[in-house]
Amino acid sequence: MTFAVGSDAGCVDPQQVSSNDTIYSLRQIVDSLTDQDPATGKIVPWLAQSWDISPDATTFTFHLRPGVTFSDGSPLTAQVVKDNFDAVPKLGALGVLAEGYLSGVQATTVVDPSTVRVQFSRPNAQFLQATSTFSLGIESSASAKKRPQDKCSQGVIGSGPFVLKQHVANQSITLAKRTGYDWGSSLWRKKGEAYLDQVVFKVVPEAGVRQGSLQSGQVDAIGSVGKADEAALKAAGVTLLARANPGAVFNLGLNNSRPALRDERVRQALQVAVDRQQIVDTVFPTGTRPATSVLSHTTPDYADQGPALAFDAAKAKALLDSAGWTPGGDGIRQRNGARLSLNLVWFANAATNQPALELVQQQLKAVGVDVVLKQLPIAQLAQAQTAGDFDLLWGNLTRADPDILRGQYSTQLANVYRIPAPGIDELLTRQAATTDAAQRKAVVAQAQQEVVRNAYVIPVVELQTELGVAPKVHDLDFEASSRIQLHDTWLS
Repeated sequence: MTFAVGSDAGCVDPQQVSSNDTIYSLRQIVDSLTDQDPATGKIVPWLAQSWDISPDATTFTFHLRPGVTFSDGSPLTAQVVKDNFDAVPKLGALGVLAEGYLSGVQATTVVDPSTVRVQFSRPNAQFLQATSTFSLGIESSASAKKRPQDKCSQGVIGSGPFVLKQHVANQSITLAKRTGYDWGSSLWRKKGEAYLDQVVFKVVPEAGVRQGSLQSGQVDAIGSVGKADEAALKAAGVTLLARANPGAVFNLGLNNSRPALRDERVRQALQVAVDRQQIVDTVFPTGTRPATSVLSHTTPDYADQGPALAFDAAKAKALLDSAGWTPGGDGIRQRNGARLSLNLVWFANAATNQPALELVQQQLKAVGVDVVLKQLPIAQLAQAQTAGDFDLLWGNLTRADPDILRGQYSTQLANVYRIPAPGIDELLTRQAATTDAAQRKAVVAQAQQEVVRNAYVIPVVELQTELGVAPKVHDLDFEASSRIQLHDTWLS
């Protein structure tokens, strides 16, 4: 099977990758301790056949499935899990997701060869769901002990249904079936090995070329289907698979430390100057929703903040007026001789990015804000986040747990958006420590409200993953984070 994607993250370690185009392939080479049912959000067995959680959610004990091996022949043991979790905090800039999931870990202990205990210094309600993610996919001890840079360039040894056969940077990732595989997730229909012998993920940056390749039969499936391509693909008998991604919506992440953006009124003006519905109607696939919170509606504990995000150009202008930014001769606002000009960094890892941002650029210009679009390769995402060399940063982050808010907006973690301390740290810490479902939901709702009220970032549109799949491809399924699962996929 050949699957065309738009970009290559430049790293072949699942624990260090956050770009969907590359996760599609790398997800297939690692298994996780648990899996998450996309229909219900329930956590179910995978490499761990059962687990125990202490009442205060500080201690998680996993009982491993027997008979699991990695593709180098080494067995899955509690020591391997410990080696993985001990190595994650040392991953560095590219390991932000995995590091966040293990934030506050005190010790990972081998109880016996098939039992591993993970203890945190404080309650950590999100951790069980974290063990279902690709970011905490279990790699062999040999891989876990490699330098992060070497894992990125050389790949890793997993226990998954496929193995990494070849990576040609910016061209392709090739997977081969793992013979003898027999420990799939409890959610999968097929037992034993995968159907497909080989899967090639071909990097095709141009959306139109991807569409044409699918229609002509050169490829069997494509990612990032654009609105303009839907009709032609349907007419050609292509199935369009769509699912909204849980987690942080596509947003304009503000560098809150920049002089103009330190002013809450300027940030709030940008927030109401964006016409989300126009962007959805013009650019995004059918069924896509405008953002109504910083979390998408498919995320557990999502709370609707829609009224605060309503488009209101007059309000935006009034807020900018009150902040002392007055229109100049060219319509762009000025204050003390400086123009209100912001650079917006973006990456070409989705076909919708450029047209969406060109619309944002027009909408903000209409209220007197000059936006300069700056495209970078997706491989430079972590570098851009770390350096903070942006006014606005376009992006999203997928995770089927509301703790994604802590990873994104805590001033105690990576704090990519330079939110001034203490921000909303108290709320984010409290939701992570709350095991009562109703209480956690209330705290998470308050945290969403505060992110929007302070306009730390500007939510724009939910990411709806839409794939184009040829008629001969069967059972290509979404998992809980709206990435793909290929174990059950087959070709006729």
